[in-house]
Amino acid sequence: MIKTITFATIHFSIATLVAFALTGDFLLGSLIAMIEPSINTGAFYIHEKIWQSVPALQNRESMTRVKTASFASVHFSVAFMVSYIITGDAFIGGLMATVEPAINSIAYFFHEKVWLRRSQAMSKQTAYA
Repeated sequence: MIKTITFATIHFSIATLVAFALTGDFLLGSLIAMIEPSINTGAFYIHEKIWQSVPALQNRESMTRVKTASFASVHFSVAFMVSYIITGDAFIGGLMATVEPAINSIAYFFHEKVWLRRSQAMSKQTAYA
């Protein structure tokens, strides 16, 4: 759960900045920035559970690029739907679905790298104990 919370913090920060930049409206940008990451944080948690429970995916967990692409597709879909529903503007929905998840996908890639190293370090410590 700590991993999900750290990613949520990164995600909310990026979403707030991007939504405000795209809409120019603090209230609308804030609304998008609160709803979209909330839904995507839940999606992130489910995504993690699926990757941990499906053997074929577990074997590929160290393939950070594959896992990042998998989550990015979920993220793009949620970002478009939330932005479009709130603004009623498909263009802003499309921009939000492109820009915000692209930035967050880069952040996700590095977040995964950090957590993979952390997990490997903990495994080594356990093996030596």
